Amino acid sequence: MNQITFKNNSSRRIYTDYMTRVEKSIGSLSKEDRAELLMELNSHIYEGTAGCSASNEIEVLLDVIGKLGAPEEFLKPLVAGKKLDQAVHSFNPGDVFHAIRLNLRYGFSFVIFGLLYLFLFSFVIIAILKIVSPSHTGLFFSGKSFVGFGYVTDAAGLTEKLGYWIIPMALLSASLLYICITLLLRVLRR
Repeated sequence: MNQITFKNNSSRRIYTDYMTRVEKSIGSLSKEDRAELLMELNSHIYEGTAGCSASNEIEVLLDVIGKLGAPEEFLKPLVAGKKLDQAVHSFNPGDVFHAIRLNLRYGFSFVIFGLLYLFLFSFVIIAILKIVSPSHTGLFFSGKSFVGFGYVTDAAGLTEKLGYWIIPMALLSASLLYICITLLLRVLRR
């Protein structure tokens, strides 16, 4: 990105400080997305300050960045949207979690996605716990009454119905849930 050349040293400092704040606000984005946003903001500032004289350069620059607002605030939805796009295309769990975290405040639907991911990890944990503590993990009944699914601390007198079949069932459920969540994110993004 080419920096704008200002006539006044104070204008140059204000511009540099503002763009530094912008870079910090978009630091979690991919290199391409960061470059695109920086170019757009740079272009907006350049167009807003083009043709001003040295005597009112600071005033015009402050007016332009004042209208843009604090980058920490106005860039949040842009960063959240870009991270969501990245998550939808990459299927990377880290990207998906980051997108959900950034987008939680933008709608109830993302809270639902967060809960779905909680279920997804619960299935994975159940599969691991069945290996680590098989007598306490599974689908438990007391006679014909359902007692619990997952990990129980006191399994005495309880019958576990699934045995080691719970491992492939839990992992399959987690995989299907992960694919469904990611596809739902893709649909929501459109």
